[in-house]
Amino acid sequence: MSLIHTRDMGERGGVALVTGAGRGIGQAIALRLARDGFDVAINDVAVESAETVVREVEALGRRAVAVPADVSDRDAVFAMVAATVDALGGLDVMVANAGIVRVKPLVETTPDDLQAMFAVNLFGVFYCVQAAAEHFVARGGGGKIAIASSAAGHEGFEFHAAYSGTKFAVNGLTQAAAKELAPHGITVNAYCPGIVDTPMWGYIDGELGQRHGKQKGETMAEYAKSIRLGRVQTPEDVAGLVAYFASPDSDYMTGQSLIIDGGIVFR
Repeated sequence: MSLIHTRDMGERGGVALVTGAGRGIGQAIALRLARDGFDVAINDVAVESAETVVREVEALGRRAVAVPADVSDRDAVFAMVAATVDALGGLDVMVANAGIVRVKPLVETTPDDLQAMFAVNLFGVFYCVQAAAEHFVARGGGGKIAIASSAAGHEGFEFHAAYSGTKFAVNGLTQAAAKELAPHGITVNAYCPGIVDTPMWGYIDGELGQRHGKQKGETMAEYAKSIRLGRVQTPEDVAGLVAYFASPDSDYMTGQSLIIDGGIVFR
């Protein structure tokens, strides 16, 4: 069986949709894909942030459109994909990047905490995979799906029980979706960052610092000592892996959840 591709082997570019792209890792992914020749649909719940990234993509000479939506709303996700296709003429790469975290001890985690994290980190990803797959299959096959997981999806971390649970689930979804969608020429892979210099990790640093009586930045610096490559990673480090998933170079890879954390968790 040969895979179905919508572009010739070796050809880069197309249309990508990145969720949670208003800042942090998602923003870096959107800009990297634009530099690689993609037109990019920018999703975020913060409309102004999405529109700012649209202007940054356009400044790189690529087309872009803001597609604000809450990924935990299935209908909104399918509408987001339809809006991307209408505005940019198609969809070749779905990057299900949006995610949230709440830092709490296991016994203090509430049903509301669980609902919020699973709604975005798992259900939102699931809906993005569904919507992209529906479009890819309907247009004749081919397409790439990249999913945000985490090093915490390979090793659970204290005060992150619920978050780790969502990411372990995402890794299972990645494998199942890859198996089911392979006959249509669709690849599905996940990227698993570690300690990234983003607003999310700023929040984690603050929450853990309060619990341990540390000043701002001290917790992150302490955690960073576990990174074998000796530095906290940047959003651009993560974007490089996603760019690989989006390119023809990854055509023979599917169902993988690759850790990119500078050497913290080894599998």
